[in-house]
Amino acid sequence: MDYSKLRVSLALFFLIISCGTIGYSFLEDMSVFDAFYMTLITVSTVGFSEIKPLSEAGRLLTIIVIITGISVGTYTLGQLVQMLIEGELGIILGRHKLKKNIAGLKNHWIICGFGRIGRIISSELSEDNIAFVIVEQNPEKNVDLEALGYLYFNMDATSEEALIKAGINSARGIVTAVHSDANNVYITLTAKGLRPDIFILARASDEKNETKLLRAGASRVVCPYMIGGKRMAEVLKRPTVVDFLDTALMNSKLGLVMEEAVIGTGSPIAGKTLVDSNIRRNFGVIIVAIKKPDNRMVFNPAPTEILEANDVIVAIGKKEDLHQMQHIVIT
Repeated sequence: MDYSKLRVSLALFFLIISCGTIGYSFLEDMSVFDAFYMTLITVSTVGFSEIKPLSEAGRLLTIIVIITGISVGTYTLGQLVQMLIEGELGIILGRHKLKKNIAGLKNHWIICGFGRIGRIISSELSEDNIAFVIVEQNPEKNVDLEALGYLYFNMDATSEEALIKAGINSARGIVTAVHSDANNVYITLTAKGLRPDIFILARASDEKNETKLLRAGASRVVCPYMIGGKRMAEVLKRPTVVDFLDTALMNSKLGLVMEEAVIGTGSPIAGKTLVDSNIRRNFGVIIVAIKKPDNRMVFNPAPTEILEANDVIVAIGKKEDLHQMQHIVIT
């Protein structure tokens, strides 16, 4: 809503009160309080009798105060009512639209917690237009969530109701990124109880809790502090390697990304060797690894490596080239 009109109308209303007070005080020789009281009962038209008989000049001032006061006062009241109605209505409609959008999600991610880790994950998913919904218990974060345009609702992610509302039955997976490892374990247990086959990526603040999260049903566990520590150690031990990875994969100006693609059963490259597939020639990407269905990882695969259905190809290249490659590989 535009608050400028309300500010102007309030300023005019107080100007009328001030002018009336000064006018009665000057023209009718009233005290400041009597003049102020006279102005208020005139503007409000409550019908109280005059403090003292008015002169013609005082009566003329009263007419002016009544006309302008009622006009501006009514307009100001209307602006206040409009602000309240539009504000409440906007909140109601906004929440209804939000719930509708969440209910329509399919194959999305559920992110539990919008702290530092949850914010980064949300930003990365949003950049690649991957659908997700955030479950955040703290309503103070609603301003940031709405400003970013993320789908969210305020509930305790450890409850079954929250995960059901977030669409766990149609979700691609869950990310538990709340601060407490105990809550992450509880969210994992709750999610597995609702849907045993759901993929769960869990955050562990303490390395010792990684086993507990895996035992609770987490598919993968990430310890940000351990990763950060190893990363810093790599900078000390292998600075050139780190610089290369940063330049190749994190420099947006180069447009290089690392992507994965599952070879479909109907893919034209299924059953062919890597060299015969012509992936590098046709798309200009580099195949750095192939993950076999039995989870065996083939690093730097040889040209004679046979590509089989359900193999996962890990490649580096430009984003647009990788997207074109995926259409051929996944088919």
